[in-house]
Amino acid sequence: MSNNKRVIVIGGSAAGPKAAAKTRRMDQHADVTIIQKSPDLSMASCGYPYYVGGVFDNRNQLISTPTGIVRDPTFFMNAKGITAITETEVVAINRQEKTVSARHIKTGEETQHPYDKLVIATGATPLMPPVPGTDLEGISTLQSMRDADFLRKIRDEKEIKKAVVVGGGLIGVETCEALELAGIEITVVEMLPQVLMYLDWELAKLVENHMRAKGAHIITENPVSAFLGKNGKLTGVKLANGTELDCQLAVVATGVRPNSALAAEAGLAVGKTGGITVDKYLQTSDPDIYAAGDCIEISHLITGEKVHAPYGDLANIQGRIIGKNITTGNTSVFPGTIQTGICKVFDYAAGATGLSESNAKAAGFKTVSVVYAAPDKPGFMGAKLLVIKIVAEEDSGKLLGVQCVGPGDVSKRIAAAAMALHGKLTATDLTVADLPYAPPFSPAMDNLIAAAHVLENKMSGRMTGISSREVKTKVDAEDDVFIMDTRGPDEYEAMRLGIGEVLIPLGALRKRLNELPKEKDKEIICFCKISLRGYEAACLLQAHGWTNVKVMEGGIMAWPFAREK
Repeated sequence: MSNNKRVIVIGGSAAGPKAAAKTRRMDQHADVTIIQKSPDLSMASCGYPYYVGGVFDNRNQLISTPTGIVRDPTFFMNAKGITAITETEVVAINRQEKTVSARHIKTGEETQHPYDKLVIATGATPLMPPVPGTDLEGISTLQSMRDADFLRKIRDEKEIKKAVVVGGGLIGVETCEALELAGIEITVVEMLPQVLMYLDWELAKLVENHMRAKGAHIITENPVSAFLGKNGKLTGVKLANGTELDCQLAVVATGVRPNSALAAEAGLAVGKTGGITVDKYLQTSDPDIYAAGDCIEISHLITGEKVHAPYGDLANIQGRIIGKNITTGNTSVFPGTIQTGICKVFDYAAGATGLSESNAKAAGFKTVSVVYAAPDKPGFMGAKLLVIKIVAEEDSGKLLGVQCVGPGDVSKRIAAAAMALHGKLTATDLTVADLPYAPPFSPAMDNLIAAAHVLENKMSGRMTGISSREVKTKVDAEDDVFIMDTRGPDEYEAMRLGIGEVLIPLGALRKRLNELPKEKDKEIICFCKISLRGYEAACLLQAHGWTNVKVMEGGIMAWPFAREK
């Protein structure tokens, strides 16, 4: 009998193959086996929407190495010395005997597999709304290769004219774009007040506006109450308010739940989120069993709470750590997550790291925040807009979260912000960050640094900010407030809010102070395109004795409501 360590990996998507591959690289003598329920292995599931949307046409690119070799069982055996068994489901774990029982999906044949170390990477299952009609033909998710194949076939056949995407999260928004690019009329239905709940409302609204500009219909705060059909086929979706939307396709993207039943049935601990409980080494409550990926719950590094974080990058990191720990005896730690994410939305990107302001407040933090809008590089280098929101702890200035949306380079700013959060930096630390600069890549003072400067001004009392949402509330309530647009006349004629603002260009303000309210405590709100001139105007007014001057954060470019022109 061989003394080589026997390692069984349940699940062949992301975390499982990574754990198996790392185990092999660190122990060339281990007996490593992957047991995978689906026919495919090591799928790039985050690429499904782009395959569906026609960004690339070769399906095998979703299951291939960077050099184009398909990651099938033959590849795993020849290149890595790993046995990969597909279309086989593990149905039981016997911890006492240290075996797993598996059943072939098609033949029903059952087999037993002994292990010394076991890795559970069973992923997650899409949630379906608890409403009638979910069994109708024409309803899909986008969780598997099979789903991607189904939706790609619909795209290629070009017979479907109308579709509904149920859910406005990451997958829902990406699916919206994919189907819209196929010429299908799309309606996104979200039960919550906004799309992309990892953003605060004012940034999510900018994303929503962009989706509408690209032809998508967006319905919020109105959940699906039933799927409608005829002769077993989907014909429409009924909403809670009674509205019926005609469609031949519905893609459900309302979240996922961890596949933890197998672990629970084996007596392993499962947490409050439904994910398998693991320690810092990614060990379960059984020291010989590890777990990773979408089936586990992990710690949030800012709140300390347990969360379910089904992200592909985290799954790969966790798989690698498990491979090290299996072979070296728990020498590698997975600390937790700050839930960094990004989403492509047509010509926009929407990214976030850490906590939104609403989530930070819900977690008990006393927050201060700012919204900042500016081009992502000099205008002569083809600048594109970015809107950034920084959230910090009010007393300490410690960063809690950063959000960024727009057609500019969002990923770069969120990546830098994520490292700042990992480093437990403050807003003041960020104001002197040494980030790379050259005109093709950023302004001399990067957007993230400049946003931190604005937040520092706000925290020190040098600037009183007001959000666009607060301004809109004051306008709707017909509050007695003086709103001043500090741009030039040509800019005003080209684009304006139309909320009763008075145009006084910054360059003329010193000569026109007599046109401002005589009462020095009168509420005055200043803005411009991005509110840099608005801030300069506020400084001038404060120097001349006005005491209640505010700057509308982000200016016109961060205004999420309708404009006059």
